[in-house]
Amino acid sequence: MRSTQPLTITLPLEMAQMVKDKVSSGEYATESEVIRDGLRTLAARDAAVDRWLREEVVPTMDALEKDPSRTMPLEEARRRLHGRIDALAGKSSRQV
Repeated sequence: MRSTQPLTITLPLEMAQMVKDKVSSGEYATESEVIRDGLRTLAARDAAVDRWLREEVVPTMDALEKDPSRTMPLEEARRRLHGRIDALAGKSSRQV
């Protein structure tokens, strides 16, 4: 039984050239290898996002629903964030 399936795809000219450049540089042997590697990378990214949602976002949201006092108004969050940014900018400009 065959473990591959031929497909015909259409790419924008820039992407098609990118695929050809990867092959001509010797980084990949065929256009199919470039596409397969790109799809593996996409699958890994999707898995990482799914893992982040399950392991970090959902537990954080659950915790906030159980204890809403841990939240702060948007303007307070912005004020704190800008304070941190300003502090970092001050540190980096003094170090330069």
